[in-house]
Amino acid sequence: MTSPGTQGPVPAPSALDRARRKAYLRLMPILFVCYVIAYVDRANVAIAKLTMTRDLPGFDNAVIGFGAGVFFWGYFLLEIPGTILVEKWSARKWICRIMITWGIMAALTAVVKTPMQFYVVRFCLGLAEAGFFPGIIVYLTHWFPARDRTRALAIFFVATPMAQIISPKISNALLRIGTDEVINGVPVHHPEWFGLEGWQWVYIFWGIPAVLLGFVVFFQLKDRPRDAAWLTTEEREALERQLADEKARSRTRMTLMQALRHPKVLLLALAYFGGVTASYGIEFFLPSILQQWYGLKLNAITWLVILPPLVALAAQLFVGWNSDRTQERRFHAVIPLSIACVALALAPLTAGNLPLTLLCFMVAFGGLKGYLPAFWALPSLFLTDTAAAGSIGLINSLGNLGGFFGPAVLGKVETITGSFVGGIYYLCVSISVAAGILFFLGLGRRVTAAVAVPPAVADAVKNTP
Repeated sequence: MTSPGTQGPVPAPSALDRARRKAYLRLMPILFVCYVIAYVDRANVAIAKLTMTRDLPGFDNAVIGFGAGVFFWGYFLLEIPGTILVEKWSARKWICRIMITWGIMAALTAVVKTPMQFYVVRFCLGLAEAGFFPGIIVYLTHWFPARDRTRALAIFFVATPMAQIISPKISNALLRIGTDEVINGVPVHHPEWFGLEGWQWVYIFWGIPAVLLGFVVFFQLKDRPRDAAWLTTEEREALERQLADEKARSRTRMTLMQALRHPKVLLLALAYFGGVTASYGIEFFLPSILQQWYGLKLNAITWLVILPPLVALAAQLFVGWNSDRTQERRFHAVIPLSIACVALALAPLTAGNLPLTLLCFMVAFGGLKGYLPAFWALPSLFLTDTAAAGSIGLINSLGNLGGFFGPAVLGKVETITGSFVGGIYYLCVSISVAAGILFFLGLGRRVTAAVAVPPAVADAVKNTP
C-alpha cells in the first residue's frame, strides 16, 4: 500500500547493486587507511626536516630535497613488475608484503646520520613501496564496474589530503621530544625518549601502523568477487558478470609490450610527471616556504599546512562525483590543473601577506589533487588485463619521477639563490605541460545520451586508436 501522490513501493536493490554496495563498505575503508599511512610515511620528511636539519650537520635544503626525491627512483624500478603481480598473482599478498617492508624501512630513517645514509634509506623505501599505488588502481578494476570506478578512486585519493590533515599536529607533538622552548617566559626542555630525538620518533611512530596494517590486508582483503564469502552466490555472479561483460565489450586488446609503447600511454605518463613534479615540490617544501617568508614557529606552521589538504579533499570528492555523473574525464582533469597553475604562479607575488599566500597554496593544492580521480580513469578506457596493469605501472613509475625533480629542483634553487621563487615557477611550467597534454590528447570526452551503449563502452570505442 502506498500513500497518495507516491509512485509505488521502492524496488528492492538488485543483486548487482547489493554487491557494489558491499564492496564499497568492505574494501574502501581498508584501502583508505592503508593509503593514509603510506602517504604519511612518504611525506613526513617535510615536517621532520624542520628539526632534523638542526641535529644533523650537512643536511640543508638541497640534501633534503634530493633525499625526498630519490625515493621515487627506487619506486620506479619495481613499479611495473609489482603492478603486474597484482593482476596475475594476488593483490592481497603483494600489498601485504609491500606494507610490512615499507613500514620497516620508514622506521629505519630514524637511524640515519649522514646524507648518504639518508639517500640509501629513502631509495630502499621507494623499492619497498613500489607497486602499491598502481596495484590498488588495478585492484579496483577487479571489483568496481566502470560507472563506479572514478568515485571509488576519489575515495581512495582522499586519503592523501587526509594524511596531510591528520599527521602534522601528531608529528609536531613528536618533534618536541629532545628540544628546548620558552613557555610563558620560562625555558623548558623536553627530554629525549630512549636517547632519540623528536624527528627520529616521527619516522618510528608512523612506520609501526604500516606493519600492522599489512596483516590486516592479508586477512581481510579478497582478490576478486568470487573469493568473497561476504557476498551471496547471486551477488558474486552478478558482479563478476558485469565486470566480464565490460572487459569483453569496451576495451582494446593489446599485449603488454604494445601497451607500454602506446603513444597515449607515454603521453599520460608525461602528463602525470608534470602534475607530480608540482605536487611533491609543494608538499615537501611548503612548511619551509612559510618558515622562510614569515618566520613562523613550528606550532603555527603545522596548523597552517593543514589548510591546503582540506581544499584538496573537497576537490577530489567533487571531481570524482561529477566526473562519474557526467561520464566526462578530460576537462575534469584539465580544469583543476589549469586553476592550480594560475594560483601557484600568483603565490610569490603575495609574499608578505600571509592570508593571500595561504589562499594561493590552498587553491593550487586543490587543483593538483583534484584532477587525479578523472586522470586515473583514463587508462582503463582503452586498455585491459595485463596491458592495463603494466601501463598503469608505467604511467605511475615514470610520472612519479616528478617526485624526484620537484623537491630536488626546488631545494637546489633555494640553496643557490636563497629563494624558493625560481623553483615555484619551474613547478608552474610542469603543471602547464600536464594540462596541455591532457587537453590535446582528447581522452575521456563526454558521451552524449544518443549513444545507445554503456558510457564506458562508448568512451572506449571513441578513444580507441
